[in-house]
Amino acid sequence: MAAANAERRVALVLGNSQYQHAAPLANPARDAQAMADRLKDLDFEVVSGFDLTKQQTQTTVAQFAKQVRGADIALFFYAGHGLQVSGKNYLLPVDAALEDETSLDFEAVSVDFVLRQMSRETSIRLVFLDACRDNPLADVLAKTAGIKGASSGLAEIPIENGGAGTLVAFAASPNQLAYDGSGDHSPFTTALLQHIGEANVSITEAMNRVTSDVFKATAGKQRPWINVSLTTKVVLHRIDLNAPLIVGEAGPPQAEAGSGTRNTGAASGQTDEQLALNALRERIPKLGTDGPIFFDRPVKFGDPAIDGKSIAQLIKGQPLFSPVEGLDKSVWQGKHCDGCHEWNETRLCEQAKNFAANDVSVLRLEHPLGTRFKVALARWAQGGCK
Repeated sequence: MAAANAERRVALVLGNSQYQHAAPLANPARDAQAMADRLKDLDFEVVSGFDLTKQQTQTTVAQFAKQVRGADIALFFYAGHGLQVSGKNYLLPVDAALEDETSLDFEAVSVDFVLRQMSRETSIRLVFLDACRDNPLADVLAKTAGIKGASSGLAEIPIENGGAGTLVAFAASPNQLAYDGSGDHSPFTTALLQHIGEANVSITEAMNRVTSDVFKATAGKQRPWINVSLTTKVVLHRIDLNAPLIVGEAGPPQAEAGSGTRNTGAASGQTDEQLALNALRERIPKLGTDGPIFFDRPVKFGDPAIDGKSIAQLIKGQPLFSPVEGLDKSVWQGKHCDGCHEWNETRLCEQAKNFAANDVSVLRLEHPLGTRFKVALARWAQGGCK
């Protein structure tokens, strides 16, 4: 099976920033929110929670456990504080204090506990832990409770057999720390958001790209660690490049000569072509704003990689995806979009008018700045390219 069509996908996404007994972390809640949005775009049912206490975390995991049973793909993403004790990994809710040896049982959440919930009658399991940040609570536990082996870095997770396999990805190598980052997202989440939904890219190749990006972004100080045991190629965003693309509105059905009847399509009166067109339109991603789009004003695209920038800024920046399908990264990565395409406001307006005229054409090929950029261009054209 190649993970792609008509699959049931369920994800648990947790992110904790506002710790009550440690300094707040800047990015985890934002990381988790962005990942939840990204996974929804990839057709996941998402159970999410942000800045949760231990009790709230257990309630959210319980909801996920019921929802994930029988899923084709089960996914878990966590961002926040975590620690390991004697080779066992724990995630820390925002109310964890870890003042004595009983704290782990009553205040922390065992990673093994979450993994058990996502392993029941599921085929593929994907786990992403951005939880290796420098953790002062691990030091508190080690000093006050005298627990040896308590440290911030997470321990390796063994992969169990069953189904089509498992992928476990850590933001950093076992026993090492990960950076929270100075931008809107951690280095690991930034790379994961960019690569997890790339068209026709397997999850293993996507994680190779994530590892490369994080290693470069941290000047070699952080190297994600991936443990993979998949028996099938898992692709979260599959596009049939050979399939014809339907554009424009379907005309009214024509009666066959001499038949006295005509094809009425579905019960709603729609033809198969109209139904196919509507199905395509359901796949067009939504922008983060319903308002008009202007060339030189910041736009809420709904994509963390480009949010808050204007069209004018983005066409002077670097592409996120290849400008030509299959082009090697060495040819386009690090280059500037205006140099690749000779983009300017006039040329871009003409392209935008095409997207506005045939809305589903934004799905044809990945744009160098992503599909949401094309959706924004269409709305910009609809407003007169102002």
